[in-house]
Amino acid sequence: MGIRFTNRALLILVFACAFRNIALFAPVSWPNNLGTVHLAVSNDVKTVYWSDSPYYGSVVLQVATNLSPTATWSDLATDDQFVSWNYSFFAVGGYAQFTTNRLFGSYAAVSWTPTNQQQFFRLSTPRPVPACYFAIFYNDLLEFSQCADMVVNGRVHSFGSIYVGTTASLTFNSGVSASGTLTAPLVDGLTSGWTPGTPTTWNTKFNPDFGYLTNVNGFSSLPLDKHYIIEIPPAGENSMSVTGIHRLYNQAQMVLIVTNNYITGSITNPTVQLKLQYSPNGQVPGADPSPVILTYTNAWPYILSTNWPFLSLTNRFFDQREYKTNNVTQIDVRSFAVWANTNGLVQGKLPGAANVYPTILYVADRRVNAKELAVVRLVNGAQLPDNNGLGFTVATPNPLYVQGNYNVQTASSATNASAGTSNTTYTVPAALISDALTVLSSHWSDAVSFTSKYTTGNASYAATTTNTINAAIITGTVASTGTSGTTFSGGVHNLPRLLEDWSGTHLFLNTSIIRLWNSQLATNQFRNPGGFSPTPVNPYYNPPTRHFNFDTNFLNPNKIPPGTPVFGISQ
Repeated sequence: MGIRFTNRALLILVFACAFRNIALFAPVSWPNNLGTVHLAVSNDVKTVYWSDSPYYGSVVLQVATNLSPTATWSDLATDDQFVSWNYSFFAVGGYAQFTTNRLFGSYAAVSWTPTNQQQFFRLSTPRPVPACYFAIFYNDLLEFSQCADMVVNGRVHSFGSIYVGTTASLTFNSGVSASGTLTAPLVDGLTSGWTPGTPTTWNTKFNPDFGYLTNVNGFSSLPLDKHYIIEIPPAGENSMSVTGIHRLYNQAQMVLIVTNNYITGSITNPTVQLKLQYSPNGQVPGADPSPVILTYTNAWPYILSTNWPFLSLTNRFFDQREYKTNNVTQIDVRSFAVWANTNGLVQGKLPGAANVYPTILYVADRRVNAKELAVVRLVNGAQLPDNNGLGFTVATPNPLYVQGNYNVQTASSATNASAGTSNTTYTVPAALISDALTVLSSHWSDAVSFTSKYTTGNASYAATTTNTINAAIITGTVASTGTSGTTFSGGVHNLPRLLEDWSGTHLFLNTSIIRLWNSQLATNQFRNPGGFSPTPVNPYYNPPTRHFNFDTNFLNPNKIPPGTPVFGISQ
């Protein structure tokens, strides 16, 4: 039996409204009229539908039983095709009861068995959206060009255009949207492989229930570069200012700063400062009027091993892509977790017994050397600090390197482990926020990196069968500047940088990939791997079999990693 349309006055209400929300990340202006609500009834099933919004932040269908000024409007459904509100984002009216599906072409709809109670409907403006709600979000041109086989199971958005096209296979199982266009130009020096003007040759598939949208207005006022959120604030900046509250430096409960120490004109052991901060009044920790500050002005290895056993400042290695020696601030995550839970000063300021934990560790290496690069590296991160389920994020304005498995288990026993799979049951909410991100295998050798390229097979060879990282990745890239093989960004599949021969191995990233800025310290252009055509100059890696999966834990508001930026709205 077909759908029968009705105009029952008590069941249909065409109404548009706007709520004020705090613009936690970037203000977006929304129209006064969000659309028209329609009702259909067939076989005692009620369907409410409306034009699917081009504003990507979850327009909400609300319901009330009367139109009095004090009427309670409850969230019923969202036009967001990619998340079910009954277990996900909490909204003003409570958890929504239904998720929509695409019916009637471009219309969003929700259906249920009606009651005898009169009901009125209206559309409300979108809610603030955590960045990790997307499988992939780019604040610039997003390139899938020439990717290996890739299946994207979460939502994708680019504040810019999207490039597709590959000689392998690219499949989107959820919605894809772009503020610009979606095309498939030949880039990276390619002259063939697909026909840009013929979509059937792109080897790219879109889920027919979602398809893709272009020229959408969502996040229309999002600035191009948000690198400031990982930078150290300037002297005198108010931590509770519009800019100050967004800085990870102020959101972190632990701030670790490493600087040069000049004595009689020579660089000796660096100065290290650790600040513990906590604000109990709903402000960012950076507003703490009495932080605990620990400083070592001559942080030689014995001092650190005795007092901060998780920290090492003497490691150095060579990065073939940047073609520089790296001075490393190295954090042993396993040692950090033990130290933070047992150190008297930490527990005095951030008492775990009171459910107060360091959920964000901010690290900045400010050692300056024109010929070398100051970086941060995380090792022994298979098990992160538990923090009573609150999660653990590392943020840095430096390039960040993660060596070995990260966040693959919630206990020392392998029983609660999930390395080498897309299973994220045994993880804590985690994010890696940095200028640029490089993944190193557990076989990486600092010493041999100075004497041998990856092609020798004995220096930076990813000998392990698998490597797994379970964390949202919020970072930058070196953008494409042209279509040649030397001006390519590497695409989203190369956003996590590699420096080794990963041939025959598997790299699992269970993640949300969020590109919000241009890298400002790790700035050398991507170079194609060995064996690529056209032949690259000085290749520095060979790719693994990539398993990039969207971690659906991030759709649960209780599992959003600490410090994740939120896209807000302003009315």
